[in-house]
Amino acid sequence: MENFYLFVIMCILLILLPGPDTAIATKNTLTVGRTGGFRTMFGTCCALLIHTLAAVVGLSAIIVKSAFIFSIFKYFGAVYLVFIGIKTLWALRHNKTAATEMATESKYDNKSCFKQGFLTNLLNPKVAVFFLTFLPQFVDSGSDSFIPFLIMGITYTLLTALWFLFYIYLLNQIRTFMKNPKTHTIMEGITGTILIGFGIKLALEKAH
Repeated sequence: MENFYLFVIMCILLILLPGPDTAIATKNTLTVGRTGGFRTMFGTCCALLIHTLAAVVGLSAIIVKSAFIFSIFKYFGAVYLVFIGIKTLWALRHNKTAATEMATESKYDNKSCFKQGFLTNLLNPKVAVFFLTFLPQFVDSGSDSFIPFLIMGITYTLLTALWFLFYIYLLNQIRTFMKNPKTHTIMEGITGTILIGFGIKLALEKAH
């Protein structure tokens, strides 16, 4: 393994870029609270560890090289993101007040936060492509890639967890402001639309 510090810097830059995982974490933190955000983060990290193991044993290569398998993951992931986005927008039509909605449904939403974070990341084939194309650049040519892939995958997962811990903490600090019904409606509308947009973008993604 070579240029580990460069790998860490590149990981940080990539993690800071907003994506479906960030959108899901944002929605669940603002709607359910800090616990919901942490559960979402834990689901995302568990999915990242599975992607790491898949890269180690070569499953990611199969997904990337097979247009059919890539498409299966792609469309399942796209449908799921669109479903969550539509569900978020649909819920706005039945909100009597944001505070009441958040109080009555938080215990139910809290149970699904882990699942949303987990499936959003796991069903995204672009994550598999990332692991298969990004990690090998930091492995010595001709050497065994098992341990380096494992170390880099775990490092990326830990960095992701650290970023989300910080991000969720900040979101939770402004959650009181978000309890304003009008503000809550606007933010839910934005996150729902963004999730649908990510789903459509993923569905249009082509396998290379």
